[in-house]
Amino acid sequence: MSRPVRPIFCPPKYVVRDRFVPREVPYIHPVININRTNIVNVPRHIVQPITRNVVVDPGYPRRCC
Repeated sequence: MSRPVRPIFCPPKYVVRDRFVPREVPYIHPVININRTNIVNVPRHIVQPITRNVVVDPGYPRRCC
């Protein structure tokens, strides 16, 4: 009969089963609302009436009507 054989031990092999669990991480995005009032120059035309009295001299008549 033969003698029992001694077992040979190999280095271990790793079997990894990854599992992922969701975890919420808050990201804060600040939003700044700005209300602007812009001044725009618009021309406003104003008419200023001026009254003048003008005397028109027809001159001396040269001949008779």
